[in-house]
Amino acid sequence: MTSKKQMKSASRLYAVQALFQMEASEQGMNEVRDQFVNHRFGATLEGEEYVEGNVELFEQLLFTAVNQQAAIDQMTDRALVAKWPIDRIDPTLRALFRTAGAEFIIDDTPPKVAIVEFVDVAKAFFPDGNETRFVNAILDHMAREVHPDKF
Repeated sequence: MTSKKQMKSASRLYAVQALFQMEASEQGMNEVRDQFVNHRFGATLEGEEYVEGNVELFEQLLFTAVNQQAAIDQMTDRALVAKWPIDRIDPTLRALFRTAGAEFIIDDTPPKVAIVEFVDVAKAFFPDGNETRFVNAILDHMAREVHPDKF
């Protein structure tokens, strides 16, 4: 049985994957959303079992990331070094920052918890790299911008 926490964590990961897929394949949000909800959440594909996700959180993250993308990208740019605007960073990290930014905007999760969750997502994609420290620093900056009162 999948716990609520595991379902939320899976939804964050799936939202990052969905945003990446939308950018890489130029598919629309509704098409990608349907693929994830109907064919990945709780499915077994190529021998790999996918955790059941929290559909509501997944949809909120996806919708907010897409509809607030300009604001989230500007927030991310302010956290990045001037020579590295968001359009020059790895597409997986870009999707991760957009998803995390969406969660900060939604404001249902304490920022420090969201940061830990998205650093864990970064570890899933970059298990051997320095990206997790980079992600932690950028997300901390973004969270402080959105929620200065919570730090």
